[in-house]
Amino acid sequence: MEIGHVGVWHPLLNTAPVGAARSAAVEIERLGYGSVWVHEGPGSGEPLVSAGLLLAATHRLAVGTGIANLWARDAMAMAAAAETLGDAFPGRFLLGVGVSHAPLVASRGHDYGRPLAAMRSYLDAMDEAAPLLSRTGVPRLLAALRPRMLELARDRADGAHSYLVPPEHTARAREILGPGRLLIPEQAVVVATDPARARAAARAHMAVYLTLPNYLNNLRELGFTDDDFAGGGSDRLTDALVAWGDPETVARRVRDHLDAGADHVAIQPLGAGGPDLADALTQLRALAPAFDLQPATT
Repeated sequence: MEIGHVGVWHPLLNTAPVGAARSAAVEIERLGYGSVWVHEGPGSGEPLVSAGLLLAATHRLAVGTGIANLWARDAMAMAAAAETLGDAFPGRFLLGVGVSHAPLVASRGHDYGRPLAAMRSYLDAMDEAAPLLSRTGVPRLLAALRPRMLELARDRADGAHSYLVPPEHTARAREILGPGRLLIPEQAVVVATDPARARAAARAHMAVYLTLPNYLNNLRELGFTDDDFAGGGSDRLTDALVAWGDPETVARRVRDHLDAGADHVAIQPLGAGGPDLADALTQLRALAPAFDLQPATT
């Protein structure tokens, strides 16, 4: 799978009207980015269906799920969907699977009590389904932040997809995964040189995540404290999690992840008023030269 080093993660790729999402994916491919990532959350579309629609609209762009929630479909359905997409679009689909978060799982009527055990059992069931499927070689990534889930990603998957992490986490994740597994972190970005404007967009983005224990516990292991989480996030936390500045400054943060062991980095452009595809594309156009991307010719 040839996807280069930089892709795009954006919630509206699985939330906006399909036509707008497909047009955005076409533009992202034209700019030379190697992947787009679709999420699953409250109000989103169905990520595996959306992945197929974006794959069909583009020619070379890889599409990953970041992530498909294991509580939303049984293991055989997940495996069968991945195999179907892998067969239809060889070498262009990545399956990211995750346990989500307790409030979201409870809203589906499930018990989040033992997420690691749930993931392990789910992978067992996916593997049991494998003999019934064609084995197209679709990479399987786990949403993983802390050591035990990263170890599971190392032992039972092709790698890990991390979210809301600084390069220091990427270095720790690579150490746990070892050299033979994919590591694809997400990195939020704001192409803006005004600190107040950039940090305001960053804090608006971080607000929901600073209510979720999975992220807070991971950040505590990286040395952040409750003082950093108060008031929408300290400048130290904000600047660690959201890269902002001119295009070269933002690109430097992506290179930091790559230097720390990432194989590919999915950047998420943040808008001043919340997610906005038009604003995201403007930022992606500005960033493309800093990443030395080659525009697509088809």
